[in-house]
Amino acid sequence: MNQAHRALRVDGEATRLRILESAGLLFSTQGYAETTSKAIAEVAGVDLASINYHFGGRSALYQSVLVEAHDRLFALADLSALSRGNLPPAKQLLVILETVVNSVMSEENWHVRVLAREIGSPSSHLKHLFTVDIAAKLVFVLDVISAITGIPKDDPALLRCLWSVGAPCLTLLISSNFPEPVQTVTNMPKAELIRHLHEFSMAGLVRIGEQRALEALRAR
Repeated sequence: MNQAHRALRVDGEATRLRILESAGLLFSTQGYAETTSKAIAEVAGVDLASINYHFGGRSALYQSVLVEAHDRLFALADLSALSRGNLPPAKQLLVILETVVNSVMSEENWHVRVLAREIGSPSSHLKHLFTVDIAAKLVFVLDVISAITGIPKDDPALLRCLWSVGAPCLTLLISSNFPEPVQTVTNMPKAELIRHLHEFSMAGLVRIGEQRALEALRAR
């Protein structure tokens, strides 16, 4: 690859990232319906053709923004690395909850706002996000929950456990527009909130695991 071609690729990637960041900021404050391609182009400092060239249109750009937003919440590569490490399952769950809380409560969080908007008022784009991004990440989280509870991965009870662990995280994600007393909870120190979520989740998961093991013994 010659220098001119390499420079063109670098410039093109920089333009793509600038469009993505500008779109994320606008979608997070105005919503998808109210954000035009023209507004995104103006903020990004590009022409409309650049949006179509890099993303294929506003709809595909929004889907890319959702995927980027969820990756900033928790990247698949981070989950994969966590699963390959030597941490016990309970500690892995703590790391997952810690990462989510730190991301949600960060100052640079347009990704949180755009996800909160989409989850609070789901569109057809949410299915795309689940299919291309979230589903693969849930495999790792289910592995952790299965290891804690002893519930097999093909048991529907494991999905109920996932829902029980994930629901407080979803509440935290969309809590910015909630009134008191929810705001009191979300404004507590991060370390205290992480500890509570972990202890609460572990208590429920361990109890469910014990109950399922007892039921299995009785069925013999």
